Amino acid sequence: MEVQTFDISDVVLLTPRHIGDERGYFAETFRADLFAQKVGHHAFVQDNESRSARSGTIRGLHFQSDPHAQGKLVRCTAGALFDVAVDIRQGSPTYGKWVGETLTPDNGKQLWVPPGFAHGFCSLEPDTVISYKVTGYYSSECDKGLAWDDPAIGIAWPAVADPDTLSAKDRKQPRLSELPAYFSWSK
Repeated sequence: MEVQTFDISDVVLLTPRHIGDERGYFAETFRADLFAQKVGHHAFVQDNESRSARSGTIRGLHFQSDPHAQGKLVRCTAGALFDVAVDIRQGSPTYGKWVGETLTPDNGKQLWVPPGFAHGFCSLEPDTVISYKVTGYYSSECDKGLAWDDPAIGIAWPAVADPDTLSAKDRKQPRLSELPAYFSWSK
């Protein structure tokens, strides 16, 4: 498994090796011992999946606060998506900075979005399916969000991103400057 890090600490891109022939390929998409060695030990408790029927569908930016904070290991199983993680750890040298990657079934890339980061994505093709493992169970009381288009963050969303696809909840998320300090950074 290939591992790539970013200028933002703790976010990791994992690319499983595809072993292929004329029939297709095989890939080991997750292995707890290798994940712990490359990223750190995180117990996953739930797998989630969502389908975006339209190209340009924007979902996010979402996170869960303590005591039910979640880390997410995200991959695309159909279509294509632009996946984003935003550092919302107060005091972090990369607070408000973001990382984005295009995930597809063919490239096999998986983005590790640790607790303390907001997560969102934009579907690049119709019928895009995102699948992700999480380290904490869903909690409606801890379900939070951040404005997807906050100019202070400045995410370079793909041209296909369509604000009309936002959910009612995502249309009224706070900007970074209005976000309480849900997470703090420590070295």
